[in-house]
Amino acid sequence: MSRSILLLACVLVAANAGAQALQTTDSAPNGSTATSTTAAPATTSQPTATFRSNVDIVALNVVVTDGDQKYVSGLRPSDFAVFEDGVQQDVSFFGASNVPLDLAILLDTSASMTGKMQLVQQAAIGFLETLRPGDRAIIVDIKDATKVMYPLGDDMEAAKKAILTTAPRGGTALYNGTYLTLKEMAKERRATSEVRRQALVVLSDGEDTASLVSYDDLMDLAKQSGIAIYTITMRSKYLVTQAATRGHSYFSQSEFGMKALAQETGARSFFPTELSELSGVYASIAEELATQYAIGYSSKNPKQDGSYRRVIVRIADKPGIRTRTRAGYTAPRAQRIASAAPATH
Repeated sequence: MSRSILLLACVLVAANAGAQALQTTDSAPNGSTATSTTAAPATTSQPTATFRSNVDIVALNVVVTDGDQKYVSGLRPSDFAVFEDGVQQDVSFFGASNVPLDLAILLDTSASMTGKMQLVQQAAIGFLETLRPGDRAIIVDIKDATKVMYPLGDDMEAAKKAILTTAPRGGTALYNGTYLTLKEMAKERRATSEVRRQALVVLSDGEDTASLVSYDDLMDLAKQSGIAIYTITMRSKYLVTQAATRGHSYFSQSEFGMKALAQETGARSFFPTELSELSGVYASIAEELATQYAIGYSSKNPKQDGSYRRVIVRIADKPGIRTRTRAGYTAPRAQRIASAAPATH
């Protein structure tokens, strides 16, 4: 187990000791384990639609837009061409708006959010209300430690109450919270053969100040998980204005990282300067999630070598149509089993 992941596990467990919780442990990208703390599971009802997939399916959430940046609906499987490292793949699963969604809403509730939480909570609740029957949500509170305020379920009233209980204090362990939520969502996907779309929406207002997980570790896991990560980073209007008066554009290393994370996973990044913009940002994400196409294929490359494979999705015979999905994925690595040496007598 790597030192940083071990320290992260200890911090999260200690921070949530005394609360009624269960521990979930999963393997980290390097083969070590990371532990997250979640509240007792909520009772969920069966989704309205069920889809099954093979365990080796490569799942893609694909956004299709026209020249005016409007979402394109009504496409058929034959309209899509999927390429992995330049080799066209055979689409084995296709779904449009009827594929249920698992949505993780991550909220930065560090001390810097003081005075902002009421508007943040209202915007997040409005976002939650866009979910449809069969969809599920998980609410995650991020400060020095990561806490699941509402575990993955479909009781939206309970999820709303969980959002309203968030309160600002402490530092910002943004990478920790995003990393552990990705692990939890990926584990949920492996636990069932049901095909569901998955997405994270991360809201923060500044730099990461408390994470033990590095940005590189987070990006590596994002490439493996195949889960879209939408990022919302509140910009300081003062800093933006100050940069403009000096004759150059505003730049933040943290914002650059969040934008790269969203692009790699086929999502979008947003940088509002006013809290009043949050509702509109969440509405834009909700509209996009409602118009995605879900595509799955079994790779023609049988190698389990842990390599990164580039993915491109094109729309045939429709000029001006653009697609957006994750840039690629990390192939599984075959487990090596060491054979015992023969005993000598």
